[in-house]
Amino acid sequence: MNQRVKHRNTRQRQIILDELSKLKTHPSAADLYEIVRKKVPSISLGTVYRNLEFLSESGKIKKLTLTGEQARFDGDISKHFHVRCDACGRVDDFEHEIGDPLAESPEKLRGYKINGCRMEFYGICPDCQKKARG
Repeated sequence: MNQRVKHRNTRQRQIILDELSKLKTHPSAADLYEIVRKKVPSISLGTVYRNLEFLSESGKIKKLTLTGEQARFDGDISKHFHVRCDACGRVDDFEHEIGDPLAESPEKLRGYKINGCRMEFYGICPDCQKKARG
């Protein structure tokens, strides 16, 4: 890979990371592509996908794999949960203290070395509740 292409990829990756970090909406790759291409008109959707995968694998962002939904991305890598609206698909941070399921004693884990867990919360968001009422 020549130096110019490598520099462009690094620059594009940084712009993707910067734009994702500004958001609280947990966008899909396609959503983020629409945002990023305003700053980098020549960027392709494939480039956004590849960079999001790279950033996720390197631990710089979180990839949210929600049941029955396309992957979403989160620039906040702190330990927290998410809640998804069944009506519109919106994803928000779940601001509630939940115990650590990995704090169990090793004998209760049946010998497994746990790498992580995924807990899903879902319901109807405030906006969709208002629409349903009115």
